[in-house]
Amino acid sequence: MDHGLGDVAGKVTTLKRNRQLSLMAVLATLVSALGIVFLTQGSAQAHGVAMSPGSRTYLCYEDAKTSTGALVPTNPACAAAVAQSGTTPLYNWFAVLDSNAGGRNVGYVPDGTICSAGNKSPYDFSAYNAARDDWPRTHLTSGSTIQLQYSNWAAHPGTFHVYVTKQGWSPTTPLAWADLVDIGSSTNPPAVGSPGADGGHYYWDQALPSGRTGDALLFIQWVRSDSNENFFSCSDIAFDGGHGEVTGIHNGSTTPPTSQPPTSQPPTSQPPTSQPPTSQPPTSQPPTSMPPVDGDCMAMYSVTNSWSGGFQGSVEVMNHGTSPSSHWTVTWKPGDGTQISSLWNGVLTTSNGNASVTNAAYNGTIAPDGNTTFGFTANSSSGINLPNGSITCTFS
Repeated sequence: MDHGLGDVAGKVTTLKRNRQLSLMAVLATLVSALGIVFLTQGSAQAHGVAMSPGSRTYLCYEDAKTSTGALVPTNPACAAAVAQSGTTPLYNWFAVLDSNAGGRNVGYVPDGTICSAGNKSPYDFSAYNAARDDWPRTHLTSGSTIQLQYSNWAAHPGTFHVYVTKQGWSPTTPLAWADLVDIGSSTNPPAVGSPGADGGHYYWDQALPSGRTGDALLFIQWVRSDSNENFFSCSDIAFDGGHGEVTGIHNGSTTPPTSQPPTSQPPTSQPPTSQPPTSQPPTSQPPTSMPPVDGDCMAMYSVTNSWSGGFQGSVEVMNHGTSPSSHWTVTWKPGDGTQISSLWNGVLTTSNGNASVTNAAYNGTIAPDGNTTFGFTANSSSGINLPNGSITCTFS
């Protein structure tokens, strides 16, 4: 059914959540100045965006990655976004979120800000709303069925609502809700890979509309069923007979990822507002067992001071679960040429270039919506004071 999102305005029930976000609001204003990196593992927040077709933040992150851990985009749209907002949003490519959306979209998120979750994320994703035609793009075939892959950076129940722009939409015009039509949804789809890992993702089959040509944008709103937090994902695509090829990264193109072999079908999903087109049974299946989700741990890494040859860092460990923690562990790989020289309020171990910090005897218990902080100093011959890759935060 080809219904515009404008037709469903007012039909979404507004939910309210009593959650303290004052700390996050303050920290969001300090991101650019302090070099904050916010990363998570577990069920704390269901961070994620589309990985195939890749979202703007995900493909810009892939384009910008270097062997040293620094992010240096080659795509002009990605480079402009970094020039405007810095690299912090790219290190947190999976966190385009609104903690209070509660399934709302039309009339709640302003036109022109859809790709940044209405600018309500803890990070400045506003640059990824830019109306331009040189974002990284995935090439698809109209009328085909594709496997959508959506990062499961943290696992949570919920429904993925899928939309695509109408025929004739131009990427050089700001995205509006009236430009989008509903093409389907999936509730609690299967997943492969570990939560908190760059490659872990949910997946389901999605039928694409027929009779389409030219540039388009695929938008997904992930509505969690266990909280008001929603995630917003914008993927630039082209209906040109492609089979998942990606252009606009690394000064060239790449082949689409290989999907998992099938063994079972994903659960039946409910449409958000209208009946989606009938899709084929999935061509891939989840593995026979999944790694456990090991808590509600969230960690925020920030650089609080720096000097020639070194810096001081701080990591806030937060509990966004419903029960107190007993023990926590935060692990990351420091940037090339970086070595931690001292650490307080935690116990440091290093192995194979990774730093792992567990709680001290007095701060392992964190109450729900509570937090604790450890700090450290580091020597750096390279000047890189941010982690090389992802950080994990777990409770045990």
